[in-house]
Amino acid sequence: MPATTATLIGLGAVMLWGLLALFTTATAGVPPFQVTASAFLVGGVLAMLIVALRGRLRLLRQPPGAYLLGVGGLFGYHALYFAALKLAPAAEANLVNYLWPLLIVLFAAFLPGERLAARHIVGALIGFAGVAVLAFGKGGLGFAPAAAAGYGLAALAAFVWAGYSVLSRRFSHVPTDAVAGFCLLAALLALICHLLFETTVWPLSATQLLALAGLGIGPTGAAFFLWDIGMKRGDIRLLGVASYAVPVLSTLVLVLAGAASASAALGLACALIVTGAVIAARR
Repeated sequence: MPATTATLIGLGAVMLWGLLALFTTATAGVPPFQVTASAFLVGGVLAMLIVALRGRLRLLRQPPGAYLLGVGGLFGYHALYFAALKLAPAAEANLVNYLWPLLIVLFAAFLPGERLAARHIVGALIGFAGVAVLAFGKGGLGFAPAAAAGYGLAALAAFVWAGYSVLSRRFSHVPTDAVAGFCLLAALLALICHLLFETTVWPLSATQLLALAGLGIGPTGAAFFLWDIGMKRGDIRLLGVASYAVPVLSTLVLVLAGAASASAALGLACALIVTGAVIAARR
């Protein structure tokens, strides 16, 4: 598969993650690990059915290292992120967490055959500035020392996701079909955490059920498969910079759905992120 095609496929994951905020908002009242377990289960089961229909179930038999990376990345990131939101204000924790696109750009330099150029760093920093503008535009930020543990977990979550994404290139021989197994094991771990730390909310409303299905089909389902292809065969640094579009796309979707209001900060954030991506993509 040409690198350009794989990069475009990876950008599909970024687009799907733009729906994450809308679907997550619709699951209000459902504990986070219950949401995670349900969404991963939907995504994993659908993916497993597709893999089975294609006669490729044998490809799920992969080395333990591949499963350690895949399950550790998918579940580890979400577990750390949810823990961070419990210990720190959401806006500040999100801003710290969105260091992961910049980390992807930096980590990619350690891969064989990859070279880190100044344009990649500049583009990533401009993209991060766009996310910061969007965060400050929601009313300002205040990094309280009492929430230091939450900020630390948010930063650790960023490292985990960036590490998983970049190290996927080391496992380029592992077919993307294996992500179905990663999702199902991540669902099992999320279910265990839910049973240990949360109270199950049941029954769910029709809106909550549809939102969970939407999460499993898109942002926590198909997106992981598209991202796997992009990370293994596409331009990792460009995809890292382009990932700064996720919070902006999420906000735009909320505006279109009538769940948020447009603002000057949103427009400036869009301009900065597009500028950063253009700079990073220049040859």
